[in-house]
Amino acid sequence: MSEAVVHVVDDDESARESLAFLLEAADFEVVSHASPRSLLDALPLDGAGCVITDMRMPDMTGLELVRELNARGCRVPIIMITGHGDIPLAVEAMRAGVADFIEKPFGESRMIDALNRALEAGPKPAEPQASDETAVVRQRLETLSERERQVLDGVVDGQPNKVIARELGISPRTVEIYRAKLMAKMHADNLAALVRMTLSTRRA
Repeated sequence: MSEAVVHVVDDDESARESLAFLLEAADFEVVSHASPRSLLDALPLDGAGCVITDMRMPDMTGLELVRELNARGCRVPIIMITGHGDIPLAVEAMRAGVADFIEKPFGESRMIDALNRALEAGPKPAEPQASDETAVVRQRLETLSERERQVLDGVVDGQPNKVIARELGISPRTVEIYRAKLMAKMHADNLAALVRMTLSTRRA
């Protein structure tokens, strides 16, 4: 299916092997790393198509790995795997250039779809139609209510629902409802897509 090499970084051996098995079953060539340092020691990543890294690791977090790869000039697309409590860090990682972040637990199709998108994007995700896509996103943003925009700003700033709720004087459950509504209006299938499209308008 793909000649690109996918580098999987996770200190959890069972999780690492499970993900590698999933990707190999989908015909991807996989190189596994038990730590971010192992990946960094392998630089330059000849033939690399994508890096998939966990967020929470003992010696170096996924976010720190992203920053180090950026500092070394490595432009390989990166997918971040994150637990629910890591969402603020995952949003920060998106700002640092991560192609996607996937919340645990995730389905096989979610990972394969994200990987295919990252590989299609290549080292630089900007495409000729980017300006048109940005215009569409801006049009969708205009359909949001003031409260939905406030919730969106909190989400993109990496704030947990509880913090957004406290700042807006509403309940966390109400925040979830607003978030669901704005995701529908923005045509975002998941939180990563919502953050990605919103950040695209801020960079433009």
